[in-house]
Amino acid sequence: MSPILKLILLSLTAHMALSGARITTSLYALSLQASEFTVGSMIALFSLFPMLFAVPAGRMLDRSGIARPLMASALAIVVGCALPAMIGGLAILYLATLLVGTGFMVIQVAAQHTVGVISSNEDRASNYSWLALGFSVSGFCGPVLAGFLIDHASYRTSFAAFAVSATAALVLGVIGSRPAGGFGGHEGKAAAPARQAATARNSMLDLIAGREMRRIYIVGTLLSSAWDLFTFILPIHGTRLGFSASTIGMILGCFSAATFAVRLAMPRISRRHGEWQVLSVALPLAAFCYALIPVMEQPLSLTAVAALLGIAVGSSQPNMLALLHQHAPAGRAAEAVGMRVMIGNACQVLLPLAFGGAGAALGMKAVFWSMGMLIGAGIPLAVRRDEAGLHD
Repeated sequence: MSPILKLILLSLTAHMALSGARITTSLYALSLQASEFTVGSMIALFSLFPMLFAVPAGRMLDRSGIARPLMASALAIVVGCALPAMIGGLAILYLATLLVGTGFMVIQVAAQHTVGVISSNEDRASNYSWLALGFSVSGFCGPVLAGFLIDHASYRTSFAAFAVSATAALVLGVIGSRPAGGFGGHEGKAAAPARQAATARNSMLDLIAGREMRRIYIVGTLLSSAWDLFTFILPIHGTRLGFSASTIGMILGCFSAATFAVRLAMPRISRRHGEWQVLSVALPLAAFCYALIPVMEQPLSLTAVAALLGIAVGSSQPNMLALLHQHAPAGRAAEAVGMRVMIGNACQVLLPLAFGGAGAALGMKAVFWSMGMLIGAGIPLAVRRDEAGLHD
């Protein structure tokens, strides 16, 4: 088994545990008569600690390697899923969310960093596409499995199943840490610059000091926000339009299927088109979709727009990660990925609050069109960089 495949499978099984535990936590807390505020605070904890500690985790990975952090993080997810399976009640859920969310964050940063290290410039975007494809599979399977187990067994059974999934990630981490055939040995490619970076006092702000890194983070944040806002706001928008829960689920399912499809095609696309070429198309397509969503009041038309948006945002992650690895300061690639994860988790915490309040005050049209204009503001950044690349 190749190191890339090990990392994809490890990330997939860990992410399945995260995505399944998140929905199981919500439904279990509601079944215990928890308030909406209580449930919201629990779900926020999945992203809060990752937001705070993603950059320090990246620094640690740059300096110490990934083998031991991967195993420790997978073990944290195992414990986080096993505790609610063995001990009932709301109190234990708070500890579980911290363990699962933080553990997965370290695995995410480590996997994304290591795929970049062990890839060549020619196949880096393609390998990141395969990694992202694994996340698409686990992001679909986790919630579906959780729903099935909750309906036909119990909440504790659901948590136990995801503890097993996390155990599979732990086993893959142990296998990958072995010198022969593992991914740990490939970290030597970045060891020397990492040791040099460790001896200097580096500020997180150094990562955005260069124009190229700022451009990458801005464009990546806009497309990540487009994804997060859609998955948060569509159920509210669909309910106001009178759609049934199954119809809303179908629309979200088509959105997820589109992200899967574009990531499946991305290895072929990346051989013909550069990263900035893809992003210069993804941004206007996402802005166009946000302009259309408020005027689409039928399920079929809204589904079509959701699929287009899925293609736009689904193509962004592999290309953003490839660009980050290319332009990160020497020895700080994992820290650069950690900052991206920090920004993504901050969006998951803040976007529901900001746009939820705006939707209540101004209406859904204002929310969608405001997001569309925000995405549109980033189009010149990507287009100018793409044109500059063509002339290099």
